[in-house]
Amino acid sequence: MAMPLRQSVRVGTYLLRQKLRKREKFPLIVELEPLYACNLSCEGCGKIQHPAGVLKQRMPVAQAVGAVLESGAPMVSVAGGEPLMHPQIGEIVRQLVARRKYVFLCTNAVLLRKHLDRFTPSPYFAFAVHIDGLRDRHDASVAKEGVFDEAVAAMKEAKRRGFRVTTNSTFFNTDTPQTVVEVLDYLNDDLRVDQMMISPAYAYEKAPDQDHFLGVEQTRELFRKAFAGGNRARWRLNHSPLFLDFLEGRADFPCTAWAIPNYSVFGWQRPCYLMSDGYVPTYRELVEDTDWDAYGRGKDPRCANCMAHCGYEPTAVLATMGSLRESLRAARETVHGNRG
Repeated sequence: MAMPLRQSVRVGTYLLRQKLRKREKFPLIVELEPLYACNLSCEGCGKIQHPAGVLKQRMPVAQAVGAVLESGAPMVSVAGGEPLMHPQIGEIVRQLVARRKYVFLCTNAVLLRKHLDRFTPSPYFAFAVHIDGLRDRHDASVAKEGVFDEAVAAMKEAKRRGFRVTTNSTFFNTDTPQTVVEVLDYLNDDLRVDQMMISPAYAYEKAPDQDHFLGVEQTRELFRKAFAGGNRARWRLNHSPLFLDFLEGRADFPCTAWAIPNYSVFGWQRPCYLMSDGYVPTYRELVEDTDWDAYGRGKDPRCANCMAHCGYEPTAVLATMGSLRESLRAARETVHGNRG
């Protein structure tokens, strides 16, 4: 994967250990949601549609850390909701980093400058700021003016203080190859964020806006054109080469949602953070008691247009590990990305 060399080695060692143990299903990264509350009302998000009583819940530190340790995953994506609204988010991050987990704190960055002092720069920690386009497009997607400018100011301040700063951009059917290029060029060349993650929007069942999600062929065409002209090689994308092939339609994979499980105030979510078919209290129960063969494109109608990283990035990573050629290709891109 195109990640810092130390992290790449750590994850590679973890994957090799799972292979030697002949474990068929294991987590690569846990999506940890210690709350659902948020300070924005994004049209494409289905999280804040929960009842008021649920939005008031805050996961205790011991529960959050315990779930990650139970899973054994080497990486954690702390999301929500807006995690900076959690009064103990700094302690959750501190305890996970102390256990040498690679932590990405996903945030809309509205509160980031206010709360930077709650965190300490570390090679095990990065902010992942959600940016869906340049100023007008981004502010429209989050339904509030001024958010883009505040996010940019927060990212600059975080980088000035020595934090790793990454971004996560979701693209809709209102995007064009040009709008994708514009925002990724800005993040890569002007802001010089450490890495960028991209994803086609998934049709959350409870999302207010159900009209602007991408279909499979739309996704492939959008990224194939955006990646043209050397952009894909130039951008510091936090994805495996095979997953980028998948987005372009040059490769296809089955879904392995068990590798990026979601743990929230309700427990482990079945089958993934994009769909809700019930919850279980342990990761073991999630893995052993879920009919994984029932999910994925061509199996469940809800999965028909899904090309999200939570289901297909881990499949690409496992395919990379199973191929010497692809492993060398990923290693070359990792080295290139670190030099860039």
